[in-house]
Amino acid sequence: MEAGMKFPAFLKKDTVLALLFLAPSVGGFALFYAIPFVMGLVYSFMDGTMDGKFVGLANYQELLARGSFLNAAWNTALFTSVSVPLMIAISLGLALLLNGNVFFRQWLRTAYILPLVVPVASIVLIWQIGFDWNGAVNGWLDRFGIQRIDWMKSEWAIVVITAIYIWKNIGYNMILFLAGVQAIPESYYEIARLEGAGPFTKLRITLVYLIPTMFFVVLMSIMNSFKVFREAYLLAGGYPHDSIYMLQHYMNNMFLSLDIQKLTAAASLMVGCIMIIALGLFRMERGFRRFME
Repeated sequence: MEAGMKFPAFLKKDTVLALLFLAPSVGGFALFYAIPFVMGLVYSFMDGTMDGKFVGLANYQELLARGSFLNAAWNTALFTSVSVPLMIAISLGLALLLNGNVFFRQWLRTAYILPLVVPVASIVLIWQIGFDWNGAVNGWLDRFGIQRIDWMKSEWAIVVITAIYIWKNIGYNMILFLAGVQAIPESYYEIARLEGAGPFTKLRITLVYLIPTMFFVVLMSIMNSFKVFREAYLLAGGYPHDSIYMLQHYMNNMFLSLDIQKLTAAASLMVGCIMIIALGLFRMERGFRRFME
């Protein structure tokens, strides 16, 4: 080998070692996520999985004409648009509260973080104890002479699922907001105090410098809102009350009936919507960064 010969960048030792460490993760992601998704996207344009023919957008047109799919899409969109802002507001308020000198501050932080490590099945069991027909909440209502409510088979089901979603995820968002608040330089607040700024001006400073964190929290909250199917399924089964019949319920039922074309078409539409939301948030974040610079 001639002296002074240089290897291409991808053959350098550090690059090769990095690729070797990444290979198991990349291979697993490709095998269990990327390749199945691409195959599902292809199946959504065909009339069968075995020797199927290309039918264009026929599966999507039939899907959009189904009332069950439209109901599931509407419920998912409504749940996300209501629960995400509600959780953002509560978690941000708790982060600002716990950033100060609050009594039992360490205990409260632990209490809000605890649901993160609790398995979903345990969470469902806890809420069944509370909201079952013979649960604690109905017991209290009955004690005060109020008629019992079948929570998971009435319009209250969406309220229960929203409460579970907030209770399960609020600790994660609170940690992110708390880290963002503590990363804001104290000098900004000192300058504001010297200029006679009040509490609302200080809050505005906090919110402005929390916007990058806010984008990430909103994105993660939206992603987590699509995972609420686990709790809804364990609490109410595959065909719950109409108010909590989500897109994942629809796709799960299509899988059980082996209607792969409708399943893959619904999954592709959901992924497309998530990507549009994510790209929109990233675009807004880049615009904010340019504005701050």
